[in-house]
Amino acid sequence: MLIKKLELTNFRNYAHCVFLPEKGINLIVGENAQGKTNLLEAVFFCCFGRSHRTSREKEMIAYDAPNALVRLSCERTETAHDLFLRLSHVEGRRIKCDGQPLPRIGELMGLINCVLFAPEHLSIVKDGPAERRRFLDMELSQTHPAYFFLLQQYMRALRQRNILLKSIREHPEMKATLPVWNEQLASLGSKLMRYREAFCARLSRLASQNHREISGGREDLLVSYRPDCPAFDQDELFKILESTQAEDLRRMTTTRGAHRDEMALTLDGREIRAFGSQGQQRTAALAIKLSELDLIREETGEWPILMLDDVMSELDERRQTYLLERILPVQTLVTSTSFAQSWPSARKFFIKGGAIDDSRA
Repeated sequence: MLIKKLELTNFRNYAHCVFLPEKGINLIVGENAQGKTNLLEAVFFCCFGRSHRTSREKEMIAYDAPNALVRLSCERTETAHDLFLRLSHVEGRRIKCDGQPLPRIGELMGLINCVLFAPEHLSIVKDGPAERRRFLDMELSQTHPAYFFLLQQYMRALRQRNILLKSIREHPEMKATLPVWNEQLASLGSKLMRYREAFCARLSRLASQNHREISGGREDLLVSYRPDCPAFDQDELFKILESTQAEDLRRMTTTRGAHRDEMALTLDGREIRAFGSQGQQRTAALAIKLSELDLIREETGEWPILMLDDVMSELDERRQTYLLERILPVQTLVTSTSFAQSWPSARKFFIKGGAIDDSRA
């Protein structure tokens, strides 16, 4: 999987630029606030139809510009795609693939696969279950677009049930409709849980292997799925929702279900989040990110695009060396504030004030 061309117009601090990355490692060098991360954000936007930095899409439109345009050309082994994404203050987001409109964002999933690793992704290891659920959902959506649509349905049903729980206090007669939403959440939730269980099992196998190689085999990393509801059966989930209905009515929110699942990370049986050192947490995050590459390769038969956003300073020399060896077959976009001697074969791009200069490469 290769990006051949990325063209930006009025995107963040880019009035207009054309970025032509090569097959291997592409080193994007520049001072802070010059636009390095904005390039990666544009690629991420093409993969997921959203930013990894903000939920406010209009922030990606350059100041005083009516809209922002992103064009990306990519190649896979047997196909090629041209994506066109337009953000407008008036019309919102519009997406086309090969000239045809994509009315639903789910149709974008899987066209281009990417893995992004930035310092903030330590949150997968360090923060609460919500961060790991978000990771689960995004990675499954890339390789299984059906999962994305299923997740959308589940979240819509969850919102409707929560609205109903709030309304029943003033309209008690509406309580009779709760079983309808219980049934929907049980049906959709059981399907989500099966996807997540299979994903975590495969990720654990890959992450454990990668972690052993990075750490020299000193510790065992385990990724395990911990569903909020122990049973994956639809009928059992329905019974759980019914049994917690009184508590849900009191708290006016749905207290049990797939939206409270956890993906646990342990080293030698101990939670990394609570007991891991900073170095152990960084190693675990790196192992998980590299395992994303492997997992997507297994699913699609192709390496995804890898984006490393200023993470080299977070890794010691041994981890940098391991990372460099592992990503050789992958098209990689690396941002840095300085030229890295450890990347001698990289194609170099210099960013200043939203302009790309490769003349010094």
